[in-house]
Amino acid sequence: MQNNSLYIARGKGELGLDKPVGFGSTQRTYKYYDLMMAAFVTVLLCAAVIGVQKVSTIGPFTFGTGILFFPLSYVFGDVLTEVYGYARSRRVIWAGFGGLIFAAFMSTVIVKMPPSADWPHQAAYDFVFGNTPRIVLASLLAFWAGEFANSFTMAKMKVWTNGRRLWTRTIGSTIVGEGVDSLIFYPLAFLGIWTPKVVLAVMCTNYVFKVMWEVIATPVTYQLVNFLKRAENEDYYDRATDFNPFTLQT
Repeated sequence: MQNNSLYIARGKGELGLDKPVGFGSTQRTYKYYDLMMAAFVTVLLCAAVIGVQKVSTIGPFTFGTGILFFPLSYVFGDVLTEVYGYARSRRVIWAGFGGLIFAAFMSTVIVKMPPSADWPHQAAYDFVFGNTPRIVLASLLAFWAGEFANSFTMAKMKVWTNGRRLWTRTIGSTIVGEGVDSLIFYPLAFLGIWTPKVVLAVMCTNYVFKVMWEVIATPVTYQLVNFLKRAENEDYYDRATDFNPFTLQT
């Protein structure tokens, strides 16, 4: 199988695959990278649009239902970084960020359009899709910072562990990424609306749920990573990567 990546070193990863350990060229093509990007953006948009408003109670726990699915974006982010490297994961993060901006713009336009006199659902649309600019800004900043923190941590831990013990970096990167996300989103979105005590309680509860979600999903993450590494013949190590988040170069 021809491999067009530019290597500066080679080695054996957790699966015993030959792996590029440096930086690759944009000529390398993959079977599943585009599908992984589409899955990441789909989960992100659905979690942001469908699950953002509803609050559920199960037993003693009250939580926003979005946290049932939003952590999937971190699972996909871990898989992308583990298999394809930080630079290609960075492109996916920017694609998701662009999707969120468009979703926020479209929601604003649709909500502000004057309703027909015989259409009685404007109030429902206002409630579900009429997020305040403050919440939109908080979610965008939190997503951007959290995903990049997650991908950076994942890439660095892979080098530090020499590709061993995948679970340590999937969980460790989620602890960092979700921590950054939560510390930005909840205070920026709700301080002054909720009391500081409520903001802290919701932030901590949701953070724990998100990290637990990653732990529970670890066996599935292993299966997906192993499949992609074999199918793509790729196990990228970010030893010479430019970690600047503001470039799309691979």
